[in-house]
Amino acid sequence: MTTPAITQFKLQSPLAEIDYPREDRRLDGNPKRTTWNHFSSAAGDLNAGVWACEKGSWRIAFAPTKDEYFYVLEGRCRVIDEGGHAAEAGPGDAMVIPAGFKGVFEVVEPIRKHYVIIERAG
Repeated sequence: MTTPAITQFKLQSPLAEIDYPREDRRLDGNPKRTTWNHFSSAAGDLNAGVWACEKGSWRIAFAPTKDEYFYVLEGRCRVIDEGGHAAEAGPGDAMVIPAGFKGVFEVVEPIRKHYVIIERAG
């Protein structure tokens, strides 16, 4: 049995995936979102990489099986739950958006972050 290789982000150059918030979810602007996925598990239940986004905001609704951990490298964001409670993150801050979360993701200053997304079997 071969031991799986360590994934070092600095040694990889994944293709950039570019998207924009869906029109029905956009609240402010139409921010370009760029994802560089560095790792996907064989089972497809874990993804990790780097994500960057321009200033803007949109509604988010996480599946009941999806959690996201992220660590902000640069820029600033705000995550606001349906009750209006806001959590901000800037360089050096980490946050978890839990499964089933509904609210708003706002990029206050252009952001770049490391992310880890876990999707459990539903």
